Amino acid sequence: MEGSCPIRDMKRSASLQLLLLLALQCAFLPVPSQCSVTHDVSALIAFKQSIFEDPLTVMSDWNSFDSNPCNWTGIYCSRPQNRVITLNLSSSSLKGFLAPELGLLSSLQQLILDNNLLLGTIPKQIGMLKRLSLLDLSFNRISGPIPLEIGNLTNAMKIDLHSNGLTGTIPPELGNLESLIELLLDRNRLDGSIPGSNSSHSSSSSNGMSASKSHRTGLCKSPRFKNADFSYNFFIGKIPLCLKYLPRSSFQGNCLQDKYSVKQRSTEKCSAFTQSNGATEEAYKHSNEEPDHRRQKQPVWLLILEIITGALMFVFCISALATALKVCTPKSSVTMPWKRSGIWKNQLLASFDNEMLNDLSKIDRQELEVACEDFSNIIGAYPDSIVYKGTMTGGQEIAVVSVCISKDHWTSYLEFYFQNKVADLARLNHENIAKLLGFCKEDEPFTRMLVFEYASNGTLYEHLHYGEECQLSWLRRMKVAIGIARGLKYLHTELQPPFSISDLNSNSVYLTEDFSPKLVDFESWKTIFSKSTKNSGCVTKGGPGSGSGPLYGFMDPLEQRHMDVQGNTFAFGVLLLEIITGRPPYCKDRGCLVNWAMEYLQQPEKIDKLVDPELKNVKHDDLAVICSVVSLCLEPDPTKRPSMQIICSVLENGIDTSTACILKDSPLAWAELALLS
Repeated sequence: MEGSCPIRDMKRSASLQLLLLLALQCAFLPVPSQCSVTHDVSALIAFKQSIFEDPLTVMSDWNSFDSNPCNWTGIYCSRPQNRVITLNLSSSSLKGFLAPELGLLSSLQQLILDNNLLLGTIPKQIGMLKRLSLLDLSFNRISGPIPLEIGNLTNAMKIDLHSNGLTGTIPPELGNLESLIELLLDRNRLDGSIPGSNSSHSSSSSNGMSASKSHRTGLCKSPRFKNADFSYNFFIGKIPLCLKYLPRSSFQGNCLQDKYSVKQRSTEKCSAFTQSNGATEEAYKHSNEEPDHRRQKQPVWLLILEIITGALMFVFCISALATALKVCTPKSSVTMPWKRSGIWKNQLLASFDNEMLNDLSKIDRQELEVACEDFSNIIGAYPDSIVYKGTMTGGQEIAVVSVCISKDHWTSYLEFYFQNKVADLARLNHENIAKLLGFCKEDEPFTRMLVFEYASNGTLYEHLHYGEECQLSWLRRMKVAIGIARGLKYLHTELQPPFSISDLNSNSVYLTEDFSPKLVDFESWKTIFSKSTKNSGCVTKGGPGSGSGPLYGFMDPLEQRHMDVQGNTFAFGVLLLEIITGRPPYCKDRGCLVNWAMEYLQQPEKIDKLVDPELKNVKHDDLAVICSVVSLCLEPDPTKRPSMQIICSVLENGIDTSTACILKDSPLAWAELALLS
């Protein structure tokens, strides 16, 4: 580990030498704009050096010896000055830090780095970007406070910092942003009060903003401010009068003491956070590897040690993989199936049926663009796709899954799987499965999208780990568990061939307004792309009796389908554990949920210790049924796991979720029933 220090020092020295060389070059350049472009290059190279993992190699063409960065991936320039005006590396799986040198991009108008794995804090030098109109750092692991210097971004129209691990208070300096229209700070660890005036002497205008300039403070000072989201933080106090025009959902999941607010955190959670507020906690993580939100910040030396170790392990694995491929694979047969080339086209003669999708609803891209607010309303992001939320003209809410592959890399192989997947999803029709409403297939601009119905109450994951326990009572959790089981039973046993969810977890379960679960398969692309790299051959339409059909050479073998179904069964067992314990499947402090729970599952007298301690009215008989099903689902031998038909029957017969049970457990329900009658 000590050997890495000289290497790091050499890189740092080389970086300083490069910056010095650029500064000297700028001093002798007769044209000021050339000097500005040189500063842009040095700033971008500094940012590249702060990134220590680039698995998609999006920055591979960022060359420090190239004086013109306008052809680099993710960089867009003004003409003819060649000044960098946009840096967009969204959904690139980058891991590293935000370099302070980004503040040197004096012409930058858009900084879009959402859905990556960026660590550390937001450098105060970002406040030097006077021309910046869009700052999007959402869906990362950024921690620490929001720097006061953000208040210097006088041209900023949208600031999106949601789904990170930001701590501290909202700087009142954000009220200086006169151009600010939208501010998204939800799903962080921010605390304190929301800066704004609560003066009773200020009258309210039609859009909710204070009409008296003399009383405007904090965010109330921004004249164009229209949209904001402060939900799922730890804000206290009252909502400023000038912000009460916002939806109530924009303030839920906090510790506010305001009659206007709804769905606030419990007093216990707010008190616990206040007591431990001196410790900064680890940033928010995505997918199934979620952190324990009560974890204290790691020492700096330990973080550096982990980064260096991770980088060395990554290099070692890549080297080992490259060596293995070189030894085991003849050079003449090495091809990249996902890259379009003449050789690949000759190897693959795909003849798919374009009429396969004729009976399905085809939706124009323009209609979806309007529905999804110019594709700005992102609710999920994966390595190969992005999920948008939208509202159609008739008022129907939709979720749109868009592929993240360019036209140049879209082969006829992938087109075949796209059409087959759309046809496969179209046959699903069950109350606990999100219905496919249609698809979008256009070549200019290149578009491949799936359109699903949207369940507006968010994901099960959000309710389990960010919402309030009172919303997901024991009875509701049991109804959700049975609903998921019914959906899987339909997919596995009532469809031929069976259908399996690509990645079954609490993020793939959406809830309706009445908390009915809807299973979604937003990661369908992952299945498509993984299979397209494994298969090769000729796709033809075989006639009757020919022994080959339209899927010949591509259809999954029966063994693979059986493995996918059994994988869903195992995942359902993990999901049941998550529902009753309130813990994520994995977090760094507590380790694997299954390993922790196994001790109690094997001792029936201890199963009560599995239950989330904040849950009320837990029925021991229901818990015993759930634990027995979990044990069956987690059977190490997949062949011994029961079918979802059996599992669903056990849950339905063992757990009572009838109306009589609801009325018995909730006396208030009788009053509600009397009012409705």
